[in-house]
Amino acid sequence: MLPRQLIHEGTILKEQLFEPEQIADAHVFDVHCSSYYKRLTSLMLSEREQRVTGFPHNQQLIRREQIIMEGTRKCVEYALSDGISMNIAGGTHHAYHDHGEGFCLLNDQAIAASWYMKHNPEKKVLIVDLDVHQGNGTASIFNSESRVFTFSMHGRNNYPLKKENSDLDVELEDGTNDSTYLYLLEYSLERILTNFTPDLLFYQCGVDVIETDKLGKLGLSIKGCKMRDRIVFETAKSLSVPVVCSMGGGYSTDIRAIIEAHANTFREAQFILT
Repeated sequence: MLPRQLIHEGTILKEQLFEPEQIADAHVFDVHCSSYYKRLTSLMLSEREQRVTGFPHNQQLIRREQIIMEGTRKCVEYALSDGISMNIAGGTHHAYHDHGEGFCLLNDQAIAASWYMKHNPEKKVLIVDLDVHQGNGTASIFNSESRVFTFSMHGRNNYPLKKENSDLDVELEDGTNDSTYLYLLEYSLERILTNFTPDLLFYQCGVDVIETDKLGKLGLSIKGCKMRDRIVFETAKSLSVPVVCSMGGGYSTDIRAIIEAHANTFREAQFILT
């Protein structure tokens, strides 16, 4: 629905869309345990392991995940040439090195960031994760990687129960409103950029922060969520840093609220290109 809406309103042209293929195994192995990936793709994970991921596994699901991974990796290539690129899916930040959880089987931003740094070893990456849930898998994967700064701003009382340590975590109370959220976001980005200068920014822009979300517990309006996106994009533009976006979560009962909030991210992304 989201691509159709964006094309209908003229935010993007159909020619701007690309359809990724399946990611190469070698890129996955740079982040994920080979034994876990082989068991995943062979449909050999136990019923308990599947329950932790939230999905009953089948070959179609695994292929979908592999295509999402390649989508975010390809987004890096497009962002480096065009300034910004967006994966209509992705944001699978709960996937760890050796297991999946929370509807995430593989970690798209971790795979794409690792691919980028493998080809540009002197470069640094900032991951801004503004999904309502902590990016626990991403934090764990990069916990000893000095070239990556992980920033997660999330609900204190939300999934996962056991949080990991990002380079910077900002925990939000239930019902946090627009003004508090936006202040903390601007303050946190300023704090990060005092000592860390990225060459590439990954943005996990889940819209489960809005007040109508049935899993989010926060109190942002759709306008506040749009301002959140603008702050991130303004920050990237001020640094002349390319941006790769993954859409992340959104669980409002009204599908129109999800589409509108996600569409706002694409609308605000135009700021980087002007």
